[in-house]
Amino acid sequence: QVQLVESGGGLVQPGGSLRLSCAAFGSIFSINAMGWYRQAPGNQRELVAAIVSGGSTNYADSVKGRFTISRDNAKNTVYLQMNSLKPEDTAVYYCNVQLLGSIYWGQGTQVTVSS
Repeated sequence: QVQLVESGGGLVQPGGSLRLSCAAFGSIFSINAMGWYRQAPGNQRELVAAIVSGGSTNYADSVKGRFTISRDNAKNTVYLQMNSLKPEDTAVYYCNVQLLGSIYWGQGTQVTVSS
């Protein structure tokens, strides 16, 4: 069993920054990919950013140049540095970890961008 513990959400003004963290605990032998998704009220859950075991990254067009995903393999932790935040970035952010044959989700952390 794998558990994901997220942290770092909160309220920030437009133009501000936040850093999300997600640590994976449990029976982890090999992580294929780690990523962040988000879901705003009335919208479907969408991919924000992902990073695979080799280090390659993928970003949604809406966050390119503003968000940076990174991972610490020794700590089984993935980070999302969010800069130049906009009101439209407001959503619940979910961590996603893909192991061999299994996918796990975090509980979600609220990010609100508002003045």
